[in-house]
Amino acid sequence: MSTDKNTPFTKASMGIVEGLPLTASSGGIEELRRDVQMLMDMEAIRQLKHRYFRCIDTANVAELAEIFHDDVEVHFVGGTYEWKLNGKAQYLGSIGGAFHNQSIGHHNAHHPEVQMLSATEATAIWYLNDHMWQLDSGVYTRGTALYWDRYLKVDGRWLIRETRYRRIYEMNGKPDTSMKIDYNYLALFGSQK
Repeated sequence: MSTDKNTPFTKASMGIVEGLPLTASSGGIEELRRDVQMLMDMEAIRQLKHRYFRCIDTANVAELAEIFHDDVEVHFVGGTYEWKLNGKAQYLGSIGGAFHNQSIGHHNAHHPEVQMLSATEATAIWYLNDHMWQLDSGVYTRGTALYWDRYLKVDGRWLIRETRYRRIYEMNGKPDTSMKIDYNYLALFGSQK
């Protein structure tokens, strides 16, 4: 799983392999139940990732803690930074510090490519579009990236076991000062800086 900026994006370089076929079984009711369960699991994974972005932008570390495996591996490569973290506690501490009362975050992921590897393991590729304002340092970042994740189903719940991204593009500059901030959720609920 290469996060090297000099490696092209391919499923192989991301460690993504083909999952179970997305075809209806020709068997009986039990096979149909497995097919429906697989679709429900894929929806649960999509909702999990959407919850991740909602919790990131609202600095909801308590709910964020519920979606990660204890041994989560994180590796994010941006144009100007690299985060490499191991374990839920380390990642949540970093997120809590990054989404503070002097920041505004806006992260959306879409176009999921979910691959079910088994009844308890899956991978997915997500397309990220994000904006981040660091008001205290006067820096605005905009960009896109490809996330690639690995999920495990533990005690009936899907958890993020590995999450990685690498930028497609990243632009940094000064925020547009002609715009006035009328409301900033993180100013009230983000960690104190």
